[in-house]
Amino acid sequence: MSQNDRNSYEGLSLDEIEELEEQEKREQNKKEKKEKFNIFSRMYKDGAGVDKDEEQIADNPNLKNFFKFIGRKFNKIVSVNIFMILGNFPIFFLLLRMTEYFSEHTLAPSYTVFAPLRGAMMFNPDSPALAALWSIFSRQQEVTILTTVDWILLGLGALVIFTFGPVRLGLTYILRNLFRGEPVFMWHDFWYAIRRNLRQAIVYGVMDVVIFAVLVYDIVFFNLNYNASMMMSIMFFMTLCLGMLYFFMRHYIYLMIVTFDMSIFKMFKNALLFTVLGIKRNLMLLLGTVIVMGIEIFLFAAYLPLGMIVPFVILPGILMAMGVYAAFPKIKEIMIDPYYEKINANKTEAE
Repeated sequence: MSQNDRNSYEGLSLDEIEELEEQEKREQNKKEKKEKFNIFSRMYKDGAGVDKDEEQIADNPNLKNFFKFIGRKFNKIVSVNIFMILGNFPIFFLLLRMTEYFSEHTLAPSYTVFAPLRGAMMFNPDSPALAALWSIFSRQQEVTILTTVDWILLGLGALVIFTFGPVRLGLTYILRNLFRGEPVFMWHDFWYAIRRNLRQAIVYGVMDVVIFAVLVYDIVFFNLNYNASMMMSIMFFMTLCLGMLYFFMRHYIYLMIVTFDMSIFKMFKNALLFTVLGIKRNLMLLLGTVIVMGIEIFLFAAYLPLGMIVPFVILPGILMAMGVYAAFPKIKEIMIDPYYEKINANKTEAE
């Protein structure tokens, strides 16, 4: 019992003191139970702290330390994945549209000669030649007609173009701090990064989605027409190389938005420079992405339910963590470290 407690109990009988102590215990238990069952308490609860060798991973970001980083921060990466899925909630409207539950289904001819052939059959139904042609060209296929509900779902799903940038930016800020070994408070840090960079997050987020969609469309288009002409084959390889280049650049751009104050044009310029200077780390990132996506495709083929669950649990989070691990060391080496070295040099000269 402390000295203050003794002073507060002076003049009281033993029974009164015991009653006061029991009352304090009951109040403490109520307080602990309230904190225990508060579903939001974990959002603001202090973490377990930072391991003493966290800085060694940031200072030596090699392949071995990458697996250490993933292992130590696995729970946080799963949380990042959950934030990514829930933050881009309009995508669930697109998934609901893809089920075609609200669509109308009907049949339509598979060949354009169906109508004239049908007319010929009506005038000469006993012709063997027309009967043979009819057996070939009368086949029909199922056609889906979009309803009003489908168009509403598509409109709501299109809102993902505005949510993707801010959500990705907030999670990039969290992953960057995890890599640097800094304490991370998921909810607070997520909204802090978005509020501080909201304008650039929305602008570049829209640009990112549009550029990515155009590149995917071009790659698929030229791949389908690969053997049509020499120009189509050349365009396929050019768009494929351009897609790989932008795949590397976008990781640097998101990191620069949360780290520096500069225009998007300068970020594109620097990202192109970082892509060239960090070619080794970028190729390892590409290899890791191919391996992870290969495992996901294998899970889809081997056991479809598991393949569908993995993206909602860990896949986007692990891909973003790989991008931050590969890109941030080069940004730190070229832009951050020289800045602090210059400041320290100026302080030394001033002293």
